[in-house]
Amino acid sequence: MFFRWVLVAEFKNSEREKIVLEHQAAKIFMRWYEHDSGKKIRHIWHNRPRKPDVSCWLEGQRLDIEVAHLYGSEAEARQILGHELDDKTILELRNLNKMFKPNQRLLNALNRILINKSHKSYKSNRVWLVIRNAHPAWETPQIKALQHCIDVPVNHPFEQIWMVGDWAGDSGIIQLYP
Repeated sequence: MFFRWVLVAEFKNSEREKIVLEHQAAKIFMRWYEHDSGKKIRHIWHNRPRKPDVSCWLEGQRLDIEVAHLYGSEAEARQILGHELDDKTILELRNLNKMFKPNQRLLNALNRILINKSHKSYKSNRVWLVIRNAHPAWETPQIKALQHCIDVPVNHPFEQIWMVGDWAGDSGIIQLYP
């Protein structure tokens, strides 16, 4: 019984963490989008599955936003989010650093997100994908330098695809599609 309660508690904590991160990413994106475009984008709320993560109002019309976070790997995500790392995860992180150059890892991770998200479908008329870069080694200049190498799948459900250049959103947003 205790074991089951711990699993349920961990799930609720991880689900809550996911929602908080999605809201943070959406707010950062909305702030920059309004700043850059001059278009009013307001109020977010969280959605249930089969809908994108959050919704808001863009110039009075509903806009749904699917949020993804770019970490590089699951092991790096655990490290960046401050989760406990077991020996296997630590070894995986060491091997990643040896095997790939940082820019190649950025491109691979970003293309993997785009491929995975392209297969989703949503009960929504208008969906944008916002990817928040969470990896401290990557920033807007590296992303822009690789923009010509980013592989946006031909078939995907997104009207637009954007990226928040860094965790705090200090470096702005980058439009990846169209």
